[in-house]
Amino acid sequence: MKTKIIATLGPSCSTEEKLSQLIDAGARIFRLNFSHGDASKFVDIIDTIRRTEIKHGIPITIMQDLAGPKIRIGTLDEGSISFEKGGTAFLGPQRSAAPADMPFIPFDKREILDGLEKDDLLVLADGTLQFIVRETRTGGFVIEAANSGIVTSRKGLALPGKSIKLPALTDKDKVDLAEGLRLGVDAVALSYVQTPEDILEARSLIKAAGRNIHICAKLERQNAVDRLDDILAVTDIIMVARGDLGIECPLQRLPPMQKRIIAACNKANKPVIVATQMLLSMVNNPAPTRAETTDVANAVLDGADCVMLSEETAMGNYPVEAVAFMARIATEAEALLAERKQFSLKELPAETASFLSYAACLLADKENAKAIVAHSLSGGAGRSLSAQRPTQTIYVLTPDHLVLRHLNFSWGVTPCLAEEHMPGHLERAEFFVDSNPVFEPGDLAVITAGQQRYGEPPKGTNLIKIYTK
Repeated sequence: MKTKIIATLGPSCSTEEKLSQLIDAGARIFRLNFSHGDASKFVDIIDTIRRTEIKHGIPITIMQDLAGPKIRIGTLDEGSISFEKGGTAFLGPQRSAAPADMPFIPFDKREILDGLEKDDLLVLADGTLQFIVRETRTGGFVIEAANSGIVTSRKGLALPGKSIKLPALTDKDKVDLAEGLRLGVDAVALSYVQTPEDILEARSLIKAAGRNIHICAKLERQNAVDRLDDILAVTDIIMVARGDLGIECPLQRLPPMQKRIIAACNKANKPVIVATQMLLSMVNNPAPTRAETTDVANAVLDGADCVMLSEETAMGNYPVEAVAFMARIATEAEALLAERKQFSLKELPAETASFLSYAACLLADKENAKAIVAHSLSGGAGRSLSAQRPTQTIYVLTPDHLVLRHLNFSWGVTPCLAEEHMPGHLERAEFFVDSNPVFEPGDLAVITAGQQRYGEPPKGTNLIKIYTK
């Protein structure tokens, strides 16, 4: 399987036995959701992941997912309020400002209230209930229900199409990030990213802590999608976070939006994750629906590097089965990708690194090579080869353990630790082919590497070689 599976950890899969089963089923990246706790909650699970990683001898990536500035209403005195279409309520910080005959929804985010205007759309209860701002009054707003539904305490509030001036990193996020870095996470996902500056702020904090982990920008707001090219230029990974993004934009726009985001990431050689409700029915059922199966397959066919499970593994009754089913779906979709794949000069990239990756994949295709083997210090060669979507497995050799785990985000890449006792990168790659039982005598491998002269610093990829075992 070439598509990478991300499994969110939670009560359903926190033991070493379950983690081992998830790895056997195909998971290579574990997501820790810091929306539901601080670093102290994850100390034991990180230790368990590292023990399990050693046991399996496979690089396993830990991705910390920060909570971000989630906008929520306050606690309702009634616990819940039922609305019929056309019903009204008062939204504001103080009940004393609300009319006596009108339900009160507590909300004290001054930066949001100051920006509200008549006819603005508010979405509550995970997108199931919409309100329209009808009137501005002293101390709050009169809002009218656009459909029937129920509002309960602490539910998220969204303002589709409206720019919200909130930083992606809250004070809690900064503390959580520092603690996550101390515990040894390999990547961090930023929630509610809106601008490239959000990524750069996180990058600065990571650098100040003496680390160099990958940053994943979660696209959950329309204005982030509008600035995708700018965000792509500074981030390492993109996540199509369809939960909040599906609230921010009309649902019918979500499928083409997903395809455009994936295409932009593929072009930029940046890994892209598709997330939210991929196999949601498997929280309670041992098999997914037909629509879910098609959704996962289409994400792979669109060009997703990773597909992510959330509730399915964190709190579902069938976490291992969900990973295994997702792996089977991805494998079938990849077979179709292989059938469709044809390298041609029409696809010739202009940028040098991408050109070399293209040439390596073209050689592998024409020579029917067993695999592509790349030596890479930074992982960049692996990501560039992955973006070409060759039919061959891509083995990427690196001496850096963190780069090994970063490469888990890239489609088709099997990261391997390089033999550092050999000075030459080409020599290391040839030794890997000769010593790996996957390759039989007479098998061809296309090797890419960066060779430097004695005493010179390492260079990027500058050679391609057809090598026979």
